[in-house]
Amino acid sequence: MRKIGLFVFVLMLAFAACGGNDAEIMPPAEAPAVVGAPQENEATDVEAPEIAATPAQSIIFVEDSDGLDDGVLRLLAAMEAHDQPFFQTESSPHGLIAADDVVLLQINVQWAERGGTNTDLIARVIEVILAHPGGFTGEIIIADNGQAQFGSAGRGGDLDWSQPNSACRGQSTLDVIRNFQADGFRVTGVLWDEFTTVRVAEFSEGDYTDGFIVEDEIRHTGLEISYPKFTTEFGTHVSFRAGIWDSETATYDHDRLKVINMPVLKSHMLFQQTGAVKGYMGVVSDRLTQRRSHNSVGTGGMGTLMVYTRMPVLNIMDMIWVGPDRGPASSYASAVEVNMIAASTDPVALDVWTTVHVLIPEAEQIPGGRAAAMNPTLNEPGTFGHWLRLSLNEMLAAGYEFTMDEDEMLVVRG
Repeated sequence: MRKIGLFVFVLMLAFAACGGNDAEIMPPAEAPAVVGAPQENEATDVEAPEIAATPAQSIIFVEDSDGLDDGVLRLLAAMEAHDQPFFQTESSPHGLIAADDVVLLQINVQWAERGGTNTDLIARVIEVILAHPGGFTGEIIIADNGQAQFGSAGRGGDLDWSQPNSACRGQSTLDVIRNFQADGFRVTGVLWDEFTTVRVAEFSEGDYTDGFIVEDEIRHTGLEISYPKFTTEFGTHVSFRAGIWDSETATYDHDRLKVINMPVLKSHMLFQQTGAVKGYMGVVSDRLTQRRSHNSVGTGGMGTLMVYTRMPVLNIMDMIWVGPDRGPASSYASAVEVNMIAASTDPVALDVWTTVHVLIPEAEQIPGGRAAAMNPTLNEPGTFGHWLRLSLNEMLAAGYEFTMDEDEMLVVRG
């Protein structure tokens, strides 16, 4: 097993929740447990395997966390121990995040209360990125598209809900952003709802208007690909598909833009589950595509979207509160407190494991609930397994080694 990077052991962050007490971040006391690995006293004819995944395995890292503690740091420590370092450095050139990257946190903000990504968790992820051992010089963007429709107020998303998903129920996403800005950090938020009905061309075509690029072609999964293109308040030109635009050199840097996908685990009225894959509906413009985007979820459209726009470098599932019953509109009253987070580079495996082991057990407690239709092994239209399998097929065809088979997953639990 590789040694966990020294920064994990010396990094001390003050976590304050809505004016609450500070908590000092300490390293995990023990190495994370690997589900399915032989135990010390377990009889075996062969030497215990290395705690590492084969190329065909998808690793899922799971930690208990309420969003106020060191859960994110523990996830990162487990990732590094399994040769999936979060930070890109000279000693870890295959790390996910470089010191000068533009990191886009794709969150959920269409719904208030427990329907949106936990803002305490968002703050913890930002703190970790800013603590890059190489000295972070890039920019962090928090974004989503609530489509300027539906949602808690019937008008789409909001970065500043008065009833957000946080421990104190008072810390909105915008509050988190402004707190970091007040300390001089390049952290910003973009609500794509504000220009989700504006069709634009790429920066390379001389168009600097915020809006959405829309392909004229309708793919075989029913998706008409669309994605945002915008300029942040710090002047950074971002094309979700093409990357970071440099107006002086008239070139895109595709690799400098990194997406971290941060959905909330919830049920869904039509598609039974919404998580890492379904959460990519926050990337498209449903308005400009005449609702073809949302309709395509059931026929694999989100897999097409991930493949042909930008695959997240990491998916972090917010399971601090989950919504097993009322779909995306998870209220304070209907949500269930689970206090877990999980991460994987494989969004499909993450969806399957968290649904089977977290969401379904909670849904089974609800008479007449959606637990049966959430089963990923089902393949009938209208089930979670059906549309997720169609999305996976798109990713497999593009060369991504993702999986829905739990036998091909390695689960590392803190």
